[in-house]
Amino acid sequence: MSTQTATPVISVHGARRTYGTGATAFEAVRGIDLEVRPGELFALLGTNGAGKTSLLEVIEGLAPTSAGTVKVLGHDPYRERHRVRPRTGIMLQEAGFPADLTAAETARMWHGTLGNPRPVEQCLAMVSLSHRAKVRVSSLSGGERRRLDLALAIMGRPEILFLDEPTTGLDPQSRRSAWDLVRHLLGEGTTVVLTTHYLQEAEELADRLAIMHAGQVVREGSIADVVAAEPARIRYQTADAALRDPVALSALPALAGRPRSDATGVEIETTDLQATLTALLVRAQEAGAALEHLDASPASLERAFLAVAEAGTSTPVPAAA
Repeated sequence: MSTQTATPVISVHGARRTYGTGATAFEAVRGIDLEVRPGELFALLGTNGAGKTSLLEVIEGLAPTSAGTVKVLGHDPYRERHRVRPRTGIMLQEAGFPADLTAAETARMWHGTLGNPRPVEQCLAMVSLSHRAKVRVSSLSGGERRRLDLALAIMGRPEILFLDEPTTGLDPQSRRSAWDLVRHLLGEGTTVVLTTHYLQEAEELADRLAIMHAGQVVREGSIADVVAAEPARIRYQTADAALRDPVALSALPALAGRPRSDATGVEIETTDLQATLTALLVRAQEAGAALEHLDASPASLERAFLAVAEAGTSTPVPAAA
């Protein structure tokens, strides 16, 4: 069955989460709706303090909603935690391991709590920790402890795997290895919910994503959907007055806004980079003018993310269909 038509394994409707009461109450999650389909990787991005972790804890069943409903595998993950927890794996931002145990002893301790776990040795190998199995946790590097945490999260063969900032502290090679492992799990049919500050990580792995700001989802869809909401940009410097004149440049095709020109150069936003750039180059050629430091860059996830951050508390953008 296509993930487009399959029953969602996670459904969130009108979810709210409030800390405190009365005049000092703070609403970290403000009426969120989202669905995660079986077998996909759904990335949850957001500015600092956007409410990602607060929302994720509700979905994981670590905290109740203040309002709204959350269903994971058809159950309330908080009130019916006993039905949901055995079928999920959770990698929190920070894990508290007994410092005096070795990596293998820690894994064996966790292994004993699970119903049908992968072998300890297999899990350590999957995160490239076999050679550190006999090393005490206190002597592991920060990145190695993150990999041990990942080993424990996947040990129970979860149907849904929650990864909260999983590659923080990992070197580039270890990060790539973690991505390969996540792809392998997706290939086995595991559904993955990921939060990350690494936009490249989301671009590499996500089938769909949501960007949060101030407790709300302001962009949602595939990466192509989210990026399509942002214009491409052309920047250059030139001595030609006409090619610096915003009024004259406004006749270029597919502009997404009025061109901007100042002492640093010209910037043009466009919904069709090829059409606008071609017309601009034709004009420059006809005028015999040079476009110096010419830079033409397509829309990107980074630009979409920055647009959300810069928009502050503006009205949320409707979710993509």
